[in-house]
Amino acid sequence: MNLRSSSFRVPWLAVLATVLCLVTGSAGAASAPTHQGPRTLGPPAPARVRRVVTLAPSLTEMVLTVGAGSTLVGVSRFDEAKEVEKLPRVGGFVDPSVESVVALKPDLVLVQPGPGNQRPVEKMAELGVPVLLLPLHSVADVLAGMRAVGVALGRQKEAEAVVSRIEATRTRVREAAKKLPAPRVLFAYGFEPLVVAGPGSFANELLKDAGGINVAADGGSAYPVYSVERVVRSRPDVVVDAADVDVGKDKLRGLPGLSGARWVELPSLALLQPGPSLGQGLEELFRLLHPEAAGKGGAKP
Repeated sequence: MNLRSSSFRVPWLAVLATVLCLVTGSAGAASAPTHQGPRTLGPPAPARVRRVVTLAPSLTEMVLTVGAGSTLVGVSRFDEAKEVEKLPRVGGFVDPSVESVVALKPDLVLVQPGPGNQRPVEKMAELGVPVLLLPLHSVADVLAGMRAVGVALGRQKEAEAVVSRIEATRTRVREAAKKLPAPRVLFAYGFEPLVVAGPGSFANELLKDAGGINVAADGGSAYPVYSVERVVRSRPDVVVDAADVDVGKDKLRGLPGLSGARWVELPSLALLQPGPSLGQGLEELFRLLHPEAAGKGGAKP
């Protein structure tokens, strides 16, 4: 599969919107608490939540994975899961429609907070809509988010099972990676500008799990705009192309320090959506970084 195919394009745009929103807000984030964790806005949700609206595909995936898909009454315009294809759309990550959300009378709105959606989400809470904010920057955030969704929807057991599977996959992959050489890796979300996975991002953590060395670990933020000069000096062995378009790619690929790198593309969205599929994404990343391990039973994750 190719992320540039039509079946992937719309979900990828949601990922791009999320990343660009975080990049735009990086200056303000520097002074904010590093790990706020899940928190609520507005009135408390009822003891039994029957109507849920999600504002990002990763949050929809969480609800579906814990078996609470029947509670969904509205999703973002980027959601492509078959289970929600007939549900009303309430806008995107950076531009949710307050009116559309309120009209659905939700018991709970699940939000991945960012500078771009802060005002409309606060307005929802002011209008009496219970909101659960779930930061999803790191792997720990994703696991905390899964648990919070489980508690909110009365699906703690199911959520804990998802968390356990992800943690078990990380342990298995780390052990396999210890036996293999550690390639230097650049994880790129876009080429003009060059937006990469930096410290504090879940991609950076999973690169470590998979036995890679992130050449942008000194980037200063989770999704830094990296200079071409720095990446040329870093001389990565592998470039993970997570970009939706190739604008700027050929120019970068021909530069000294990058022309000799092995360029790979993600086979699915699992590494781009911070949700229950992170375990799958990590296994895919391991195979991309260590093709020499393919077929070797002892080294497979």
